Amino acid sequence: MVQHTVLSSETTLARRLTLTSAIMVVIGSVIGSGIFLTPQSIAATVQIPGIMIFVWILTGMLTLAGALTNAEIAGLVPEAGGQYVFFRVTFGELTAFLYGWTTFIVYQTGSIAAVAVAFGRYSGYFIHLPHFSPALEAWTLPLIGNIHPFNDIGVTMVAIGAILVLTVVNYFGVQFGGFVQNIFTFLKVAAIGGIIVLAFGSGKGSVAHFFPLWGTPASGALLGAIGVAMIATLWSYDGWNSLTYLAGEVKEPQRNIPRALVIGTVAVIIIYVLTNLAYLYILPIGEIATSKLVAADTMERIFAGYGGAIIAAMVMISTFGTVNATSMTTARVYFAMAKDQLFFASLGEVHPKYRTPAKSLVIQAVWASLLTLTGTYDQIFTYVIFAGWIFYALGAAAVFILRKKMPDAPRPYKVPGYPYVPIVFIIVATWFVLNTIVQQTADSMVGLLLVAAGIPFYLYWKKQMLTAA
Repeated sequence: MVQHTVLSSETTLARRLTLTSAIMVVIGSVIGSGIFLTPQSIAATVQIPGIMIFVWILTGMLTLAGALTNAEIAGLVPEAGGQYVFFRVTFGELTAFLYGWTTFIVYQTGSIAAVAVAFGRYSGYFIHLPHFSPALEAWTLPLIGNIHPFNDIGVTMVAIGAILVLTVVNYFGVQFGGFVQNIFTFLKVAAIGGIIVLAFGSGKGSVAHFFPLWGTPASGALLGAIGVAMIATLWSYDGWNSLTYLAGEVKEPQRNIPRALVIGTVAVIIIYVLTNLAYLYILPIGEIATSKLVAADTMERIFAGYGGAIIAAMVMISTFGTVNATSMTTARVYFAMAKDQLFFASLGEVHPKYRTPAKSLVIQAVWASLLTLTGTYDQIFTYVIFAGWIFYALGAAAVFILRKKMPDAPRPYKVPGYPYVPIVFIIVATWFVLNTIVQQTADSMVGLLLVAAGIPFYLYWKKQMLTAA
């Protein structure tokens, strides 16, 4: 059997990320294209301005509760791989593997593909992107399904190019990747701050757009509408735990990881709420609900003729930084799995010069690029987004288990409001999962099947491990 040392120090990866870089990773991992693309679907679902803002705040507080809870475990188990390691220590190898499997097969690689495609699409605003003939674009792969690998080939090639470029950046060292992340996170926050300042400073909006603060949607199902709206906001907040994957490369991880998780998450909540208030100030909720790109429509109202170009540039900056953050952090999960002999062994190797999980980065880029070519990443990602919250709930439950399992272990950070904060997070996360199953039953079942599909692979690698022992 492979023996795990719970509080081992990582000696193969270099601890080069500072607290500032760690905060930038949190912010950069969370803020991608969601704040530009999802407000209209939320407005259409809840239909009430006050409830729209309430959903963003509620989801933000839920995310903060998760970050506060994960921060305690991250300080206790500062190993590369983050939540994968948390699950291995708390629930055993099968749960940990299924988390890693879901992360690799689509959850994070699908996210990389989706955000990279958003980058590619908005680049089309400034450069001409080629297309194949209609017949070739309509061609589907035989025997596989509705997959059009040649559709929007220009967008796809730009997306894959972004994935590969940022993989190379992170291949050459976590410090270099962190430097790039700092730059693009600063640029995206400055750009979003520009929207907020320009909106409220333009004098072209109305505070009347903020009302009514409460009411009942036309559907009549308030809780159901909030639950459905939260699917979109949770996607926009997703990525808050990515920093834990880099626990083996953060300086003073017991102190800096909890601080970065909390500071970064609070910063994102403030940014998201202010941005949505800016949208509402300029556009009434009915216009937001029918808008194809609310951020562009907002800027177009302020700067007629230039709004689209301004937002396109902002989205490109934001999505490029998110692809970098997600690529940099998530590769450490497969690295940790391979070190445990539960994935391809070569992915557990560290580059002798750059001290990075080089092969893990490469295989992640290859798979994310293939998902980009299929054009189905967004649908598959929808299938598993709620499954990700099953793992989030389990991660919060791990705090209770580890306090009993390891009562005397040093805890440089303890979740404030224990046990209430973790309990609230678990309850709300469980409600969200159940509500999603009720509201989107077919998609949920497919998501569970995708997670369960990892079991045969776990049994295979487990057998290989036992054979080698």
